[in-house]
Amino acid sequence: MSKDIRWEAIRHVRRQCGALGLGNFNLLKKLGCGDIGTVYLAELIGTTCLFAIKVMDNEFLARRKKMPRAQTEREILRMLDHPFLPTLFAQFTSDNLSCLVMEYCPGGDLHVLRQRQPGRHFIEPAARFYVAEVLLALEYLHMLGVVYRDLKPENILVREDGHIMLTDFDLSLRCVVSPTLLKSSHAPEPPKVSGTGPCTESTCAQPFCIEPSCRVPCFSPRFLPPNAKTGKLKADPSGSSKSLPQLVAEPTDARSNSFVGTHEYLAPEIIKGEGHGAAVDWWTFGIFLYELLYGRTPFKGSGNEETLANVVLQSLKFPDSPMVSFQAQDLIRGLLVKEPENRLGTEKGAAEIKQHPFFEGLNWALIRCAIPPELPDCYDFGVQYTEPQESGSKYLECKAMGEQLEFELF
Repeated sequence: MSKDIRWEAIRHVRRQCGALGLGNFNLLKKLGCGDIGTVYLAELIGTTCLFAIKVMDNEFLARRKKMPRAQTEREILRMLDHPFLPTLFAQFTSDNLSCLVMEYCPGGDLHVLRQRQPGRHFIEPAARFYVAEVLLALEYLHMLGVVYRDLKPENILVREDGHIMLTDFDLSLRCVVSPTLLKSSHAPEPPKVSGTGPCTESTCAQPFCIEPSCRVPCFSPRFLPPNAKTGKLKADPSGSSKSLPQLVAEPTDARSNSFVGTHEYLAPEIIKGEGHGAAVDWWTFGIFLYELLYGRTPFKGSGNEETLANVVLQSLKFPDSPMVSFQAQDLIRGLLVKEPENRLGTEKGAAEIKQHPFFEGLNWALIRCAIPPELPDCYDFGVQYTEPQESGSKYLECKAMGEQLEFELF
C-alpha cells in the first residue's frame, strides 16, 4: 500500500479509538456547499494531516429524495484508484450525518483559477494540460462503467502539486461496460526501438512504450500490494505489434432520460429528452475546452431557457479574440456535434480523442510527471485558527437553503 502519511494517520487513529468519527477532526473552514452536502477543510486531531470532509444530512436527503445520489457517489468513490480522481480515506455516520473523508486540494477549482488569468482565459498550452488530465480521468471512469455527467470547471480541483482532480459524482450514471477490440484500419510504421527498451517517441502508442525508461515515483500506481511483482513490458523488435487491435471500453449501451447537469454544459440530447449515454461526457468535454480557451461557454444566453434553446438550435461559433489554434477549434467542432452518434468519442471513446492533432507531441504515459502551468499557494487556507475547543462542544447545525444543504460550524 502507498506510504501516504494520511493513510498512516487514519490507521493510527483507528487503532487507538476503534472507529473514526467527527470528534476526531477539527473542522477549520467551509469549502463549499452543494445539492446533497457541505464540504469542510478538516484537520485530523493530533496530526498535521488535512482532509476535505463532505457532510450530508440523511434526513434532509431522504426528505428531498436524494439518497440515491449520495449512495451513487459513495459507491463510485470506493471504486476509484487514479491519479486524477479522489481518494476516499474513510466514511462514517455520526448523529445522522453521513461523512466522506477525502483528500484536500489547496489550489481551489479551475473556475476560480481561470478568473485569475489575464483576460480570464487560459493560454493554449495550459488549457491543453488541464483537458488532457481530465480526458484521462474520464477515460478511466468510462472503463469502470461510469458516465460522469457533471463536467465543469467548478468540479475540477487543483492539487498541491498543480495537477487536477475531478470531484462530485452524485449525478453520475453507473452502467455495465463491455470492452471491445477494434481492429486497426491501418498499419502504422513500427516505432524506432533501441535494444529492447521503450522508444523515445512521445506520440507512440505501442504497448511496450507505455512504461517509462526509468522508474518514476509519480508514475507508480497509488496502491501496490506488498507482494506485487513489478517489471517492464518487453518490446517486440520485429514490429509485429503494429497491427494490434485497439481496446475500447466505452459504456456505449448506457441510457438515461434524467435531466441532469449545468445548463450551459447540457448536451442537446438531454435537453430534448431523447435519452442519453456516455456521449454526453464528450459534449461537456468540448464545452469545457471552449470555456478554458475563450473564457466563456459557446451557447450561453440571457437566461436558462435561452441557453437551452441555443444549445439545441444555434450553430457553433468562435470569437475572433483570443487567438486559438486551428487544431483546438477542430477538436471542439468534433466534440460539439449535436447528433451524439456522430460526435467525436462516441464510437471509440477517449482513445479517439487522444489521437487528435491538438494533443500532438503529448506523452500520455508520463503526463503525471509533467510540469503544471502553475502551482497553488499552498497552506494559504484563509483560516483564522482559534484555541482548540472540547470535542463535545463542537457541533454542526443543518440549514436547508432552497435545494441546497448547508451546515453552520460552531
